[in-house]
Amino acid sequence: MHSGQVKKILNKAIPAACLLFSMMFVLSCKDNSSNPSVSVKTPEAGQAFNRGEEIKISLDIPNGMNVTSAKYLLDGKEVGSKDNGEAISVNTGELPLGFKLITAVVDNGVEKDTLTVNVEIKSGLKPALYGYQLLNTMPHDTSAYTQGLEYHNGKFLESTGQNKHSTLRWVDVKSGKVLQQVKLEDRYFGEGATLVGDKVVMLTYQSNSGLVYDAKSFKQLGTFAYSTSREGWGLCFDGQQLIMSDGSNRLYFMNKDTYRDERTMEVYDNNGPVDSLNELEYIDGKIYANVYTKNTIVVIDPLSGVVEKQIDLTGLLPENYFTEENDKFNNVLNGIAWDKAGKRLFVTGKKWPHLFEIRIQAKK
Repeated sequence: MHSGQVKKILNKAIPAACLLFSMMFVLSCKDNSSNPSVSVKTPEAGQAFNRGEEIKISLDIPNGMNVTSAKYLLDGKEVGSKDNGEAISVNTGELPLGFKLITAVVDNGVEKDTLTVNVEIKSGLKPALYGYQLLNTMPHDTSAYTQGLEYHNGKFLESTGQNKHSTLRWVDVKSGKVLQQVKLEDRYFGEGATLVGDKVVMLTYQSNSGLVYDAKSFKQLGTFAYSTSREGWGLCFDGQQLIMSDGSNRLYFMNKDTYRDERTMEVYDNNGPVDSLNELEYIDGKIYANVYTKNTIVVIDPLSGVVEKQIDLTGLLPENYFTEENDKFNNVLNGIAWDKAGKRLFVTGKKWPHLFEIRIQAKK
């Protein structure tokens, strides 16, 4: 068994947040040719709202100034307009989570000012807490640094990582025996993989490249570049789009044919952004995600980014099972597979000796 290797935890939300918080020092961006000038009164820059709350957008209009129209936009999409400077309210109940940019285009009959202010939409929902019941224990290849896991027609599709040891494989469920395997080129550190029709799409870590294979022969059919993220972590398929994680709190929804991002989503629980999202599985309309270095799976609403459930899998592998210095980073839960027909849930970890069938149950 070759030695383990830790992934650097990436928080891509940080640069965006820093950029947005830097905007807090400037309440608005506008044309300063007129003095005095109109400004945004509410909301305050950087103000946070729980999803479902209303945002009141109002202007501070100097005495004697006449506002003939004001148009309001949220992330570039118009959400309201007034023929004067009256306030409007925006309901956040249908908005995805994360930082949003509010823009007001104000016309005083002579010139226009464009004012901007950022806000954050957070989750006000406390996730329901779940544990598990262990149903079955199966063997797992201890050389497999598991990055992705799926169940298809009685076999596991497993992708593994580490430099010069990354593979894509079909694995027998009961025995853990590798039925078919292809080794990635040494330059690739393998990550998550998913089946899309007769193809397997697989991510790599820091090569800015995804790989496409024939699902039967494992012949490589092509590659593609990531369109937004610079790293690949987890991958699943919801039947319409590929869903990709990059170690931050963001998920990327990709076209299944062109592999280009079609939208992104930020994931929050009631405490804030949920970072280090890793291996993904799409189950009954929800996204299940391992949280890297934790014995936790979070269940995410794919429209809003709200974490609805949190599953504690502590105890599947004894604490600090791997004790050698080079192997300590293998004490990491990673791998979620769902048998849709049989309603069976399987989980494992990096180089773990076992793969487990479990049933999720609410904590008392």
